[in-house]
Amino acid sequence: MATATARPPASRVAATARKVDQVSGLLSTRALRRMEETLPWFQTMSPLPRSQVGLLVQAGVQGLAAWIRDPGAGPTISADVFAVAPQELTRVISLEQTVQLVRVAVDVVEESVEEFATPAMVAWARDAVLRYSREIAFASAQVYARAAEQRGAWDARLEALVVDAIVRGDVSDSLRSRASAVGWSDPAHVVVMAGSAPPDDTERVLAHARRLGNEAGAEVLTGVQTGRLVVIAGASTRIQRVTRALLPAFADGPVVVGPVVDGLVDAATSVQDVFAALRAVAARPGGPRPVSADDLLPERALAGDTRATRTLVGTVYVALVAEPTLLETADVLIDNGGAIEAAARTLFVHANTVRYRTRRIAEISGYDLANARERYVVQTAIALGRMDGTTDEL
Repeated sequence: MATATARPPASRVAATARKVDQVSGLLSTRALRRMEETLPWFQTMSPLPRSQVGLLVQAGVQGLAAWIRDPGAGPTISADVFAVAPQELTRVISLEQTVQLVRVAVDVVEESVEEFATPAMVAWARDAVLRYSREIAFASAQVYARAAEQRGAWDARLEALVVDAIVRGDVSDSLRSRASAVGWSDPAHVVVMAGSAPPDDTERVLAHARRLGNEAGAEVLTGVQTGRLVVIAGASTRIQRVTRALLPAFADGPVVVGPVVDGLVDAATSVQDVFAALRAVAARPGGPRPVSADDLLPERALAGDTRATRTLVGTVYVALVAEPTLLETADVLIDNGGAIEAAARTLFVHANTVRYRTRRIAEISGYDLANARERYVVQTAIALGRMDGTTDEL
């Protein structure tokens, strides 16, 4: 490993530093001209950030003079250099571009060493320039790391506000703009998932959920609400694949998936269905994981969810009461455990007639009475409809 050139007498160092001060404006102008000639992206920058870069380069060259006088003050000097540039500059110029700027400036200063150093000081001055450039490189990395941390913290807070607004049903005009600020591009299909949050650091839990969603090709908004992990995922296609990929983000126990909706506004309604299903899921311990909120309509209705009650009555009972024969057949099939022959004897009709009516019931209600679970859904819907009394049976 090469060692630094021995420090010359103080008088020579001071003279070199004074000379750097004198030519700092000239060196800054050369560096900016070289940037315009060699960096295409720099040529297309708007005037304001270009002027800010100019201030930054000039402060950097002046900082070299201060660093020559006192190398031990490197971190302070390099921090002062970047203090002349506003924080917003990190949003305009990337870290990679900053490295390119530093490289160009260092090359220009190194090429001009003989203009501010005597022949006896040239070798030492070149070494000083290289060591100073290392300080500047470290300082620039710190600036961008700090900016990234601040943006990350701000994005996390904004994302939490978006998720909280959706959970509360607050779908004001600012919701989309806030979501857009954290990278949400309003995908075609949106789904809400919720379940117990893992007993881990909240930020780590949320980061894990985002990573799983991104790997599955989805955009993800996440939050933890009273011990529940809420994930709002959006994708253009294959939304079921996304929900399966997100399962490892949740703790053991039930995970509920809401219906696929068209956007964040509808997600605010979907999340209420999901939370209602979570409260009722204990009534179906053998259910799938994840389980659809719509698959728990009977349990939700029994738990007092009025939306589930209206859905069951509106889609099942109202459809059946419009055709009294089908309603009667449904009652008998339910009483006979779905047995076609037994229902036919009770109704005094041929078994094929019962089969035909069973198919009709499935067509108009969406539920097959040959399936035990779906038979239970229809039974609950009929009971709720009769108790509701809003539609008289014919």
